Amino acid sequence: MKSEDTPFEGGPMDGRVLPVLVGMTGHPPKTYRIPVPDPDGGPPTVLVYRRVPRDSRGGLRLARWKYAYDPEGRKSSARKWPWSKPDADPDATPGGKPDDAHG
Repeated sequence: MKSEDTPFEGGPMDGRVLPVLVGMTGHPPKTYRIPVPDPDGGPPTVLVYRRVPRDSRGGLRLARWKYAYDPEGRKSSARKWPWSKPDADPDATPGGKPDDAHG
């Protein structure tokens, strides 16, 4: 597999450059997650970085992408389709209350 030295910007990884595996298209993943162990033995904290384009002043030696820190760690920026939305009231029973059908 091929890797590309990719800079990280913001957060605890600010200023570091790590080799990141690239896919068949030559692009690194859109999201890079780094699990950090909890010193007290609890669940790890996950640092989330998003791939963003670099400015072209870097030259050909450097990666075309960089990772920017996402402090909120959102799951995804993918489009949500209308048919995948949850119901407004998940406890709603179609046709009224179940007791109405018997009485």
